[in-house]
Amino acid sequence: MDGASTLTAETNAMGARAKKAAGVLAHVSSDKKNAALRAAAKKIAAQKDEILRANAQEIEAAKQAGKPDAFVDRMALDPSRLKGICAALEDIAAQEDPVGRVLAEWDRPNGLKISRVATPIGVIAVIYESRPNVTVDAGAICLKSGNAAILRGGSETIETNRALYECMRAGLCASGLPEDALQLVQTTDRAAVGAILGGLDGQIDLVIPRGGKSLVKRVQDDARVAVLSHLDGICHVYVDRNADPEKAVAITVNSKMRRPGVCGAAETLLLDKATASDLWPPIAAALRSAGCELRGDAAIRVIDPSVSPASEEDWHAEYLAPILSVAVVDGVEGAVAHIETYSSGHTEAIVTENIETAERFLSQVGSAIVLHNASTQYADGGEFGLGAEIGIATGKLHARGPVGAAELTTYKNIVRGTGQVRP
Repeated sequence: MDGASTLTAETNAMGARAKKAAGVLAHVSSDKKNAALRAAAKKIAAQKDEILRANAQEIEAAKQAGKPDAFVDRMALDPSRLKGICAALEDIAAQEDPVGRVLAEWDRPNGLKISRVATPIGVIAVIYESRPNVTVDAGAICLKSGNAAILRGGSETIETNRALYECMRAGLCASGLPEDALQLVQTTDRAAVGAILGGLDGQIDLVIPRGGKSLVKRVQDDARVAVLSHLDGICHVYVDRNADPEKAVAITVNSKMRRPGVCGAAETLLLDKATASDLWPPIAAALRSAGCELRGDAAIRVIDPSVSPASEEDWHAEYLAPILSVAVVDGVEGAVAHIETYSSGHTEAIVTENIETAERFLSQVGSAIVLHNASTQYADGGEFGLGAEIGIATGKLHARGPVGAAELTTYKNIVRGTGQVRP
């Protein structure tokens, strides 16, 4: 058997094991699932030195390879981030079980009683890059929602992923759940991604890509199963004429610079032309002090000639770096028009003390997450109270915004009769 045939056989076998495990998980009690999550959290805490050691070696290799700072930041774990991963597992365990929820129920005139009940999707493949926390987040959310998961992480963090994965498997084992409910693709061969996108001989029910534009595009183009996409985070902050100046500075700087490499980081700042000349100087000073490069349109460069000129490409850019494009717009209508033209549908924020203006923005902007007087960096499953997320869904079907356990369920219709037959 040649290499390609061996890989196909191995991945198909992985899919078959996941399918069998999914059948068990669909009917497992909440207590068992929650016990597995808590046991995994304890195991990660106990293994923290080994996990951080593996991660440090991969971080150093990435730096030696010349990877961008934002990429390295997404790879990196430290004691605080590892503590956050354990806390997320505890949070997910504490949530209500999404499986079995009655989403709707009604009675028909003929006496039939109909209910719509949440059920697991089945086998979910998650393909991701650079972020080792996804190994835990995705595994935990899939387990909580009764789904088996096949994980394929980036080659840059394969050892960190393996270390975290073993802790998750230990949690499953400790709770008497099938270890095959969570499987990690151990090879870095890109052909494994192709096999997953092909559906593993019909064993995969859903693929979730989490990574850069090229990964998401490949998954969308090549997948032969359903895809839940996490697209670009071209996020905007609009500072209205009625904005509180201190809030405008704080929210803009946090939205861009707290962690520039996350998908919820602001990439474009929009300023109302009515107050742009007054509000821009303190915002610009704070951004520059934080180390942010500024690129602007002609109107902002009239106010501040030191700003570099922005090109058309800048309005489409997901920098994932300390770079911010800035445009002056004609009120909330101009802001909405700019967002409709350039947004990826991820997250947008308005800063204003005018409630009517805020409500107009919240109503008219169609992105998955829209905020009033809050940083775009709150576009995060943990901050939404979900414990963790697999990603931010930017499409308009099924899930939108942070994808947690409840978003990884589907439903079935249960009809209870007393002997009715259709005339």
